[in-house]
Amino acid sequence: MPHDINDVIAELKALAITTPKTPPLPNDVLLDQYEADIGFTFPEDYRKFLKEASNVFVGTLEPLIVTDTRNARGELSIALIEARRVGLPHDLLPICEDNGDYYCFAPDQSIRLWDHNGLSSEKWQD
Repeated sequence: MPHDINDVIAELKALAITTPKTPPLPNDVLLDQYEADIGFTFPEDYRKFLKEASNVFVGTLEPLIVTDTRNARGELSIALIEARRVGLPHDLLPICEDNGDYYCFAPDQSIRLWDHNGLSSEKWQD
């Protein structure tokens, strides 16, 4: 059953853990520039998540973030370079890093887990 992105964002914010440094959220201008620079178009729900909740910390997994400095811890552009260096296919967009493994958007906009052994059979549509 599909989840509404607004409900997911509200739940994340309700569960958020306070952290000493919270990176600023990106706006549409920054996201447009980022998309052009990395060669990916973000799915609509992912853009909404990035703009409204990508700086929310809930547990042990943190989403990759988009900042104007492009050098923050957990920065998407840095993770993308590192992931490509270790073999991540060019048609996958990492959105979360977990000990060198990556949760990624696949071309069909499903979420796939890629680890250093390759693409797993796990797949999430929503």
